[in-house]
Amino acid sequence: MLNEWREFQDYTGRVNYTSAGKRDTTWLGRFTFDAILDFEGLNRVLTILARGFLFHHEDGRIADAPRERLDHARRGLCAWCSVPDDEKATPREAWQFGSDFRELHPEFPHLIEETGSGWFHRHVHRSADFARRNPEKVSSGALKKCAVIEKGFDHAWRDKVIQMQIPLFAPTTKGQWGLRFDTFLAQALELGPLRKEEPALSSELVERLHSLIPKIVPLEMVTMLVAYYFANKPEDTDWVVLPVANFDAYFGTTSFGRKYLKQIPETILERSEAGFGLCRYRVGEALICYMR
Repeated sequence: MLNEWREFQDYTGRVNYTSAGKRDTTWLGRFTFDAILDFEGLNRVLTILARGFLFHHEDGRIADAPRERLDHARRGLCAWCSVPDDEKATPREAWQFGSDFRELHPEFPHLIEETGSGWFHRHVHRSADFARRNPEKVSSGALKKCAVIEKGFDHAWRDKVIQMQIPLFAPTTKGQWGLRFDTFLAQALELGPLRKEEPALSSELVERLHSLIPKIVPLEMVTMLVAYYFANKPEDTDWVVLPVANFDAYFGTTSFGRKYLKQIPETILERSEAGFGLCRYRVGEALICYMR
């Protein structure tokens, strides 16, 4: 979550489909079932991708003239999101938006297959395949959700990809929905290149946090939240957007957002209620002195 370039690589590279036990969700990569089935946290994922396509070459070097790379970045997003057309579907008209971008395979061979299966579509189905082949290594709840994926994911994701292409000011209900390629590109231009360094907290601050947090809350989670806050705090406000769904994926457990986050005292972190995988937060009075 702090090294954004590494995060970009995790969203575009190989996933280690393995598990050491039923509680190990390595096979899901940096995603949760909430992200796969309800698309929570994809705003951040797609914005990270847009920043990578706009500002970086494949080896991570900063690219010149990002605004001249907008079309390239949009094509990259399309390739990553691509889902093959339904063979039983009625052929679409030329004016209609599509979800199968297999023509982009020569430009983005690592993101999209010749069949039109983009990185995300491929990863979701490989995860479900792993669970089905290794029922002894995944929880019963995960198996049920993988069955839902195999039954309805393609249709839901195909609709979402089409919605993301609708222009910002389209006079339709769908045009007002949140996930949109134009939004990701605009956010990317505002945020700039991906951060590669990992901000570290002082040993004094870590000791302070250790003395303040309840024993039930893992110290790693709190230190990560505080470091993320200091790295992302805007100049004009004390509040920072907390991508709860993405932190769940990073820690490999939804217990972060559903259990541990609520146990952190307001003297350390003050936050709003979460919705759609997001909330806002700021450091509490016990940490104010460390902001100077």
